[in-house]
Amino acid sequence: MEKLNGKKVLIVGATGGIGSQTAKLLAGSGAELYLSGRKADELSALANSLNVPAERIFITDLTDEASVNAMAEQINVQSGAPDILINASGIGIIKPVEQLSLSEFTATINANLIGSFILVKAFLPGMKVAKKGLIINIPGVLGKVPMAGAAAYSASKYGLVGMMQSIREELKRTDIRITNLFLGGVDSPFWDTIDMRVQKDKMIRAEEAARAIWFLCQQPSSGVVSEMVLQPFNHQAI
Repeated sequence: MEKLNGKKVLIVGATGGIGSQTAKLLAGSGAELYLSGRKADELSALANSLNVPAERIFITDLTDEASVNAMAEQINVQSGAPDILINASGIGIIKPVEQLSLSEFTATINANLIGSFILVKAFLPGMKVAKKGLIINIPGVLGKVPMAGAAAYSASKYGLVGMMQSIREELKRTDIRITNLFLGGVDSPFWDTIDMRVQKDKMIRAEEAARAIWFLCQQPSSGVVSEMVLQPFNHQAI
């Protein structure tokens, strides 16, 4: 297993339940963290708690290409391309299609798919120059097996999976690796805005989801984990 000491790791969506837990775990493993998120106060508080300097935190909206490109340029100038890029960002709208508005559908596609495209496009050139890198996305199991009410969310995550599989084909002759983590229900704040009954006590704990990401960050140089599925015991659909 590769060690994380001194590894440059960018976590996008760092203020979310999974992102923040991942940041805490990787900081304790010696990684050199770069943190990105939309919530300035929460991002600053997280960075302060982990002793991440101000020049390594970025208030970024993934749907704003100029903002993402500026972050990528600043990181590349500071220290070169990240060794590991973790995309833990995204939004979720779960409701029957009859109640789903076009603006909600579009917002989901923009945040989860187009934002991911902008992010990868911004950082991939630097990784190609470095001739190495690891990109971890978190499509969730709804990017593999849909459920009722998840038309927008599944569309965005299925699109993300297809996009990354295609990009993987482009990178076959490089040492840049791509991993998709398919998580089942996680007891994160993701569900706080979802109008449906859930049993968070039976979900994967956010810190355990973070541990899966920590594990994926240490893949051996001789191989790659193309995908991992982690689900609660009572959600075993695949």
